[in-house]
Amino acid sequence: MYAIIAAGGRQYRVSQGDVIYVDKINQDPESTVTFDVLLTGNDGEIKVGNPVIEGAKVEGKVVAQVKGEKIIIGKYKSKKNYDRKTGHRQPYTKVEITAINA
Repeated sequence: MYAIIAAGGRQYRVSQGDVIYVDKINQDPESTVTFDVLLTGNDGEIKVGNPVIEGAKVEGKVVAQVKGEKIIIGKYKSKKNYDRKTGHRQPYTKVEITAINA
């Protein structure tokens, strides 16, 4: 069985036991988090929500708060002695899917 959930403005296809990285959620590690279900599928049988399936939830356990790869941003203008370099690391929450209740 799989489900499509919405988290942080994105959609993820998950099954029980999957580990996903979602935009940062302010939860402590080892706490539980629930997601709304947009679609479920099981052996060719698909159930689509409008926009979510009533009563269906996906439960997950927060494993850790992590950061993504560093992105380098550079700005340069020739002949003007202008050169800037900055970086960014996006914060993510690592979530393990524990149950799909459809």
